[in-house]
Amino acid sequence: MKYITQEGDRWDSLAYKFYGDPYLYEPLLLENPSLMKLTVLPGGLEIEIPEILDTTTPEVISPPWQTD
Repeated sequence: MKYITQEGDRWDSLAYKFYGDPYLYEPLLLENPSLMKLTVLPGGLEIEIPEILDTTTPEVISPPWQTD
């Protein structure tokens, strides 16, 4: 499914909006690799929201925009 971002959308907030869990952001990142480095998304981008069948929260890892 396609989604047009709103100013200030974040990967975790989109994961919560579409999957009910803010930690399920990884499928969103993998589906939109050119935007992985963005923490906050600008408005008006068309992104792909993949359907996920397993909504089990994955092991918590640092998002790619955070450096160790």
